[in-house]
Amino acid sequence: MIRLNLLPHREAARKKKREQFVAAVVLAALVGVGISLLAFSWYQSAIHKQRGINAMLDAEILTLDQQIKDIKGLESQIEALQARQRTVEDVQSDRNQSVHLLSELAQQLPPGVLLTKVAQTEQLVLVSGTAQSNEQVSELLRNLASGSTWFSKPELLESAAATMALPTKEQRALFNFSLRAVLMRAPDAASAPLNAASAAKPDV
Repeated sequence: MIRLNLLPHREAARKKKREQFVAAVVLAALVGVGISLLAFSWYQSAIHKQRGINAMLDAEILTLDQQIKDIKGLESQIEALQARQRTVEDVQSDRNQSVHLLSELAQQLPPGVLLTKVAQTEQLVLVSGTAQSNEQVSELLRNLASGSTWFSKPELLESAAATMALPTKEQRALFNFSLRAVLMRAPDAASAPLNAASAAKPDV
């Protein structure tokens, strides 16, 4: 006996294929969405972690900036204290400068030279006086330049011929002069002989 299938089998086959295709598309879409969610979650976690690291670094930077400010403040205080210490030391060393100034001038003054004025402004000393000859003025400059431990850089400012009336009504020729020199402080004056000796020592 012959049996005939009168149902539309081709249409059923196409319908089944469409259903399979739709199921595959839906499954792929679900897998894609799942992967996207996992990737988004991972990126969000990485961003959150990086933000935490950045916040920690910012806090450390602020702490370091504050420490740098504190160090600069300490350095400024140290410099101020050192400046005060130097000022106190200079005042202490300068207390006896007038004594050294007059004593040294008396020792280095050649015969025939008379000082009329001595003025000191900080470390600069201005000296005025009269001499019987220009050679005596030159000798005074040489004494202050090479024979003195308290004076340095003596410089002649003026030397002019003049006359002085004697009690016998005679006229004597004189030279009015003025010079300047630098008065050294005690530590520098103490090291001056050593420096001069080392400079004068011949090379072997």
